[in-house]
Amino acid sequence: MLANVKDVLKIGFAYTGVVVGAGFSTGQEILQFFTNNGYISIIAVLLSGFLILFTGKWTADVGYDLEAESHVDSIMNTFGPFFGRLIDYILAFFLYGVAVIMIAGAGSTFYESFGTPPWLGSLILVIAVYITLNLNFNKIVIALGVVTPYLLGVVIIIALVTYFNSPMPLSEADRFAKPELTVDGAWWWDAITYSGFTIAVAFSFLTMMGADSKSRKVAGYGGIAGSIIILVLMLMINLGILSRLDAVNDVELPMLLLGGEIHPALGILLGIAMLLVIYNTAVGMLYPFLIRFLAPKSRGYSILLPVSLVLGYILSFAGFADLVGTVYPVMGYVGLLLGAGLFVKWIALLGNKKNRTRV
Repeated sequence: MLANVKDVLKIGFAYTGVVVGAGFSTGQEILQFFTNNGYISIIAVLLSGFLILFTGKWTADVGYDLEAESHVDSIMNTFGPFFGRLIDYILAFFLYGVAVIMIAGAGSTFYESFGTPPWLGSLILVIAVYITLNLNFNKIVIALGVVTPYLLGVVIIIALVTYFNSPMPLSEADRFAKPELTVDGAWWWDAITYSGFTIAVAFSFLTMMGADSKSRKVAGYGGIAGSIIILVLMLMINLGILSRLDAVNDVELPMLLLGGEIHPALGILLGIAMLLVIYNTAVGMLYPFLIRFLAPKSRGYSILLPVSLVLGYILSFAGFADLVGTVYPVMGYVGLLLGAGLFVKWIALLGNKKNRTRV
């Protein structure tokens, strides 16, 4: 029983580590999708979290049932050869796009937190990702999960302290809300789109973690555990930013502003947490992108890895906030399509008892 709990938490923490990247941990994601809708953003977060909970479980379950070695197995089995191949290529493109955003986010976070030149901060992340992606899959999963409890603690502290000490009453948040700066302008559609974005980000890595699980139950509960952690983080970040909506639209890294206002040391701790989760997501995006085309540790893999990192480093100079606002909404629509297909596939596999237990 204890071993199963550890396995569930291993998947849950790693899943969270993949999803919670630069845009999430800095607050920029939550601000653009939720907080600028005002007080109703709290309902929007709950709606999005509810959808994420189900799609997280479906993804891990389907990955286990299909014994997926990459996202290609799940997509082709779910959507068929023609549409499956199309979605496969689109998802691979966005995986790489999010990895580039992480590299840009590392540059911004290093600069805002420690005064390091952005080019150097991005380069440090590139080197760390290169080293990690030369490890085996189990070690990569463990590396992704380690930072999640630390981030959870720091974010909860910042959000609650900001909420209880903010000079702006939460009831006045709507005065400073700017729905025109959100992704779609309609709070309920922003919530649905964000859940799609989350599943698109996590899909590739979560299917592989599901396939690597000891049982279908462990895979499914791992997806649920990760989804609950993500929902708690979403609520806390939204609550904190909502409490300072009068100021957060003027900065690129809202959560760093909140941490620094409480105490400089807390701002540094959050800066470290941000860098760690940025590293997590960069690894979680680039690994499935690479193994989509080449076997791990093959000669081609060892060539494509540094080439993709160097190119991503160059592309990252386009700017962090602009990349988030451009890439993430489109990826959300891709994720909604994935979620719908996964639901149909999950129902089909649920009725096929032969797929539930491996021999």
